[in-house]
Amino acid sequence: MESLSLYELGRLIRHTLNAGLPDAYWVQAELSEVREAYNGHCYVELVQKAERGNALLAKARGTIWANIYKMLKPYFENATGQRFTAGIKVLLQVTVDYHEQYGLSLTVHDVDPTYTLGDMARRRREILAQLEEEGVLTLNKELDLPVLPQRVAVISAAGAAGYGDFCDQLTSNPYGFVFYPKLFPAVMQGDRVEETVIAALDRIAAALDQWDVVVIIRGGGATSDLSGFDTYPLAANCAQFPLPIITGIGHERDDTVLDMVAHTRVKTPTAAAEFLVASLADAATRLDTLVSSLTIGITERMHREDRRVEQLAQRLPSLFALVQAKQLHRIEQLENCLRTSLANTMLRHTHRLQLIEKTIEGASPQLMLQRGYSITRCNGRVVSDVASLPEGALLTTEFADGEVNSSVLKVTPK
Repeated sequence: MESLSLYELGRLIRHTLNAGLPDAYWVQAELSEVREAYNGHCYVELVQKAERGNALLAKARGTIWANIYKMLKPYFENATGQRFTAGIKVLLQVTVDYHEQYGLSLTVHDVDPTYTLGDMARRRREILAQLEEEGVLTLNKELDLPVLPQRVAVISAAGAAGYGDFCDQLTSNPYGFVFYPKLFPAVMQGDRVEETVIAALDRIAAALDQWDVVVIIRGGGATSDLSGFDTYPLAANCAQFPLPIITGIGHERDDTVLDMVAHTRVKTPTAAAEFLVASLADAATRLDTLVSSLTIGITERMHREDRRVEQLAQRLPSLFALVQAKQLHRIEQLENCLRTSLANTMLRHTHRLQLIEKTIEGASPQLMLQRGYSITRCNGRVVSDVASLPEGALLTTEFADGEVNSSVLKVTPK
């Protein structure tokens, strides 16, 4: 049986591949690993995943030699605004190589940035479409900006120049407005943008009543560092955040997804500060306008009231005379009524007294004596009970024409 050594088999594979795949090929793949070596070479791992389920369909190693990589990387990043890093889809021109010791690999010669731009745009469209389907895309934009946005929660990198510029702009505003910014540190470039910005938002939400607005800022830098702001979790958090979010992440190219869902997007941290200052200046202008309107309104009202008082003062003598005449007439009527009422009362009481007088006259003892009655007294007291008279008591009996004195001989009660 004829056999081959492993080295001979490797050479056969290499010659066969060279003969069968002699040209360069444009390959669509996702970068799953990008590793830059100290000597300037770049080693990548390319993968292809299933459209559904994310299952791995293919994988290959690739090499970008230093002389190619030093031109390819800045060309790609300047064209796309995206770092040449793991997790993005690329269109690479490669040749197929096989080495007896290192196996199959692909040598990268060129890259087409338009493919990655298309994929990035597609991914942004998909995120925005998903947010719109969920009904949250414009929620943050629909929030009312506070009239005086002075308490500012700032998400930025600790010690970043952009945060310093932002605070300086607020402090040195020409109107002397006072702001109260507080930094919630986060990583503003690289793979940890999403994680740390969401964590900062959570800390702000835990003390929501202490803040008027949220400002997310980063200073100038490579636009290739902005991919962290194009993720669905971060966009969904910002879109549904209960405070207005202002972004100023230092770039003038296409907006990130975060810019698209934020309440207000400005270009730089300084512009974010200027926006807040302008908001307070607008409020101050409106307040001045209201004060002026109020002053004018009060002055006009005072003039109207002065005229009204003058008119009343002019009418007062005639009004007084009219009221006086009415009151005098009313007093005269009351006086007449009182006289009539008093006369009627006097008449009634006079008649009643006359009746009483007649009654008294009818009950007079003298009249009774003249009718034949008599009055008997004992010791000056009228006798009304014979049982109370002792025998021998002296009595005086009064008649109409005189008196008779007698004594009690015998008492005979009934």
